[in-house]
Amino acid sequence: MSLTGNRMELREEDIVKHYPAAFALLEGFDHAPRIAAGGAAPVAERSSGIGTRRRFRSTTPGLAGRSVARPEGVRLLERIESAEAEDPLVSPRQAAVMGALRRALAVALAMGEQLSEASGLDGLKRANLEGALPADRKADFGALLTAEALVVLHVCANTLAYLLAPHLGEVTVEPGEVEEILTDNAPLALHGMLWELDQDIAALGTDEARLVAVVAGFAEKVMEKVAARAATAPRLEAFTSAAWRVEADDLTLQGFTPATKARGSVLTMAFKKPHEVVGNHIAKYQAMKLAKMLMAYDFERRLNPFAELGGFIFTFMGDGAPGTGKTTLIQMMAGLLNDYCQVAGYPFRYQNFGIDNIDSYQGKSGQNAKAFIQTVLDPGVIGFGTIDDIDQIAGKRGDRQSSAGQQEVTAVFMEAFAGANTVVRGNCTFGMFSNYPENVDDALRQRAGARFLVDGPQTREDYIDILALLLGKKHDIPLGAHELFAAQEIKRAVAASFEGHGRPKEAGLLAVWERVEDRLGRLDTIAKLGEYLKAIQQADPRFTGRAIKNITDAVKVRAMDFELPDAWMEEPELFLFKDYDTKAAMIAELRQPITVEMVVQEINRYADSEFRYADKSDEVAIEAMVRDFGRQDEAKRRYLEGKG
Repeated sequence: MSLTGNRMELREEDIVKHYPAAFALLEGFDHAPRIAAGGAAPVAERSSGIGTRRRFRSTTPGLAGRSVARPEGVRLLERIESAEAEDPLVSPRQAAVMGALRRALAVALAMGEQLSEASGLDGLKRANLEGALPADRKADFGALLTAEALVVLHVCANTLAYLLAPHLGEVTVEPGEVEEILTDNAPLALHGMLWELDQDIAALGTDEARLVAVVAGFAEKVMEKVAARAATAPRLEAFTSAAWRVEADDLTLQGFTPATKARGSVLTMAFKKPHEVVGNHIAKYQAMKLAKMLMAYDFERRLNPFAELGGFIFTFMGDGAPGTGKTTLIQMMAGLLNDYCQVAGYPFRYQNFGIDNIDSYQGKSGQNAKAFIQTVLDPGVIGFGTIDDIDQIAGKRGDRQSSAGQQEVTAVFMEAFAGANTVVRGNCTFGMFSNYPENVDDALRQRAGARFLVDGPQTREDYIDILALLLGKKHDIPLGAHELFAAQEIKRAVAASFEGHGRPKEAGLLAVWERVEDRLGRLDTIAKLGEYLKAIQQADPRFTGRAIKNITDAVKVRAMDFELPDAWMEEPELFLFKDYDTKAAMIAELRQPITVEMVVQEINRYADSEFRYADKSDEVAIEAMVRDFGRQDEAKRRYLEGKG
């Protein structure tokens, strides 16, 4: 075992020496279930109306709660071999499961041994065997045995799920509740876990594809159950205070948190180049910057310098009318990240959470949302998660038309994006997109740190560019007096777009601006800007402290208003492969000072979007009421005519 800061290493020789013990467990042992029901096949009735005998239950005082189930032989290697396969020999998948089980058991036993030495449990075990355990240490001895059992169970399940991840296919199996979780001591805990795994394989692992899915799903269930127990168990500090590294498997065990295999998703979407995104200048510019920001993530430190220095966009909201280019923007950003990661050799993971993830089964929608969040948050990958049409997916709280599944999703996203346990490492970002952002829950919408107004083509040049782009090249129509894509030159277009926010655009906000400016003059101090913010809050009570945080975050992004040079992405040695401190210093040198103009523009950009949402929401509600009143009047008229 070696130590580096709070990072401990499990040496390979300490793991391999437990291979014989792990193999012996897989080869066979006897176990009498203590909590779960036995898995014996049901006995047929001897005749109609006469059932089989019930299991004997002792009436002796003190023995009624003791299990009298007979010990069952657990032969996992034989059980795995019995799964149907095309080849009568052990298939590669069956061998992978066997190997993963042996490796997981050996890692768990090695971890138990290390913790036993570190906590002094090994000395107490020897004293107990000799009958010399002091009476005042018995409670401590029991607590340490329970802690060791919990750690060994979780490490075994964690390692097993991690090693099987590359072998999972399209088949999914949902094992039932794990019951035989025994924490008296580590050997008994492993016996109980392997006994129940044997039961699940017998019931669900009918072929080799389902075999892998059953074992991986079972490992996930064990981790959940053990983590819940560990939340209130004492004497776990030796395990939870450090990260444990298994170098041969590229596995890092961090407390009772599941380790995930750093695998990128294979993308089949049609990527777009930046010049193919017509209009949407600010949104396109910020998406391009954000893609490069993500690439600054340091996998060793598990932190991004932009997240530490300020200016990192963890969540953003892209809104605009249908057909203005939200999907194209997603394709552009995913394409940039995919290309950058391929050059650097980083795993990239893209996930979209869609309406098909809303399930009618109670609690399943929330589970789907949590799985989506965890997949993108994985610190071993560069992640990009999108939630398209979020107004249809996440329900407004208190809205009777929202399903229970939509309400579950809203709660999960609110906790994940700005909850008490939210940790922003800077390796991933989440984009929420909507044609009708006014229908998104106010609190969830305000958790979007940046606003991307996706307004599509606006100018004459934009419309010429998009027509030429969509027509393609298989025609002979002359271009005419126009420089193709010159209007899409990003720096010039963005500068003009930002300057356009020197004054508000929405009528309601413009009235507030004019009142404050008439009274205070030019807004050039923090005090005057604060008064402007208060005036906005008086006009719209939803403009809270979270709005101010989002604005200041956007200002910090503007202070980082530079693109990392393309050469840094094309040649990773120039930047991407540098150590964390060097990357942070290189970024800090490019940072620009914050100006009054930046702050004013970002206040107006954010407040304009909130007023736009509110005005749309109110207008939609008014139009609906007008239609209702009109229908009532027409119904009353027809009713009176029929009566007369």
